[in-house]
Amino acid sequence: MSTVVQAFDRHDQLPPHSLEAEQSVLGSMLLSADAVMEVSEILEPEDFYKEAHAIIYRTALQLFASGEPVDPVTLSEALRAQGNLERVGDRPYIMNLMSTVPTPANAKYYAEVVSRLAIYRRLIEAAGKVAAVGYRAPEDLVEALDEAEDIIFNVAQRRRRENIKPMKELMEATFEDLEQIAEGRKQTGIPTGFTDLDELTQGLQPSDLIVIAARPSMGKTSLALNIADHVAVEEGIPVAIFSLEMSAQEVAKRMLCSRARVNSQKLKSSFEDEEIWERLSEAAGDLSSASIFIDDSADIGIMELRSKLRRLKSQHDIGLVIIDYIQLMSSDRRLENRVQEIAAISRGLKVIGRDFNIPVIAVSQLSREPEKHNREPILSDLRESGAIEQDADLIIFIHRKEVYDPDNDEYKGRADVKVAKHRNGPIGPVRLTFQAQYARFLNYTARRE
Repeated sequence: MSTVVQAFDRHDQLPPHSLEAEQSVLGSMLLSADAVMEVSEILEPEDFYKEAHAIIYRTALQLFASGEPVDPVTLSEALRAQGNLERVGDRPYIMNLMSTVPTPANAKYYAEVVSRLAIYRRLIEAAGKVAAVGYRAPEDLVEALDEAEDIIFNVAQRRRRENIKPMKELMEATFEDLEQIAEGRKQTGIPTGFTDLDELTQGLQPSDLIVIAARPSMGKTSLALNIADHVAVEEGIPVAIFSLEMSAQEVAKRMLCSRARVNSQKLKSSFEDEEIWERLSEAAGDLSSASIFIDDSADIGIMELRSKLRRLKSQHDIGLVIIDYIQLMSSDRRLENRVQEIAAISRGLKVIGRDFNIPVIAVSQLSREPEKHNREPILSDLRESGAIEQDADLIIFIHRKEVYDPDNDEYKGRADVKVAKHRNGPIGPVRLTFQAQYARFLNYTARRE
């Protein structure tokens, strides 16, 4: 047997635990109602190593929740009614718990010791489950790795967090935010760099699914990459880009040329121009200093995306994710048709945003209907699935009349961007300038080159 396997097979060694800490928690609860409230926010019954202690703890919480006092008499009676009194050691054991407590004022500390040791035990259990995945040797390696990561990740997720806030505290924070927004001092989300768009949306909100949709050649990838550039370089927030259509090198080249304002089609001849070379060098320095991570896996699915994001979030604290584009993502399971697969992918992206508490920008194709009827896009044009419309918190359409009427000077460089859905705010049009030769969007008031 290998050393690794032996490490998981330590039948001669008890899992980490402290009966003294468990007894001190229970004794504190019998002595102080405040202690009951404190430890109930930290521990679950399953956190106790000794089964009798878990039973006592669960019963004490039930008494407290029903408004009954938690003391040796009420606790013993409740345990007797359940048929558990003798199972936990009878009345003398309950009485003895109080004498094991140095002071109930330390109840929170005792509870944290019990919680920490419970996590170590779950980690040992998880290691065994991961080993079992390896022994099973499933055909799909990516699925196996994702399953193993989920097992370990769930150990950390089991840790209780304090999510309950009093309304008074929430109102104070909310009004402070509203005052700052009203005075123009604060945005609630990550700025995109486009003033009118940010004014309408208050930036990219944590956990939101933002869909940028357009027909081909409208600039949907360019807009997503321009936002990535601003967020990473100007705001200093790490960005992850999952490019299913272009290689990582192509994405980097496009971002470089866009930032440097250099026509990528004429890049080879541009090196003869010293000014252009300086712009490229400066832009390369800006992008190199930014935290931008590009993955160009061509057929990535939701499970693999989650796995990679989990590592990026842990190692680099990613604050924004961009997927280009939804319709190229693969389904993790075989469904009846592509519409159902896209619906599952869309829902998966929404869940990723919520789980990681970061905005997710997903680029999407549109159907041909806008071209057929020579009109701006509408929500029903989202290709292959109405689920995208349902899951998205923010939907942004791009329409450039210049694409269909290139000889009309009125449309040159004009991009009509429309916030067509905004779950938590207003919708409406935003006009931007588009420099097609640089694949670069600008605020409409900016000078066109």
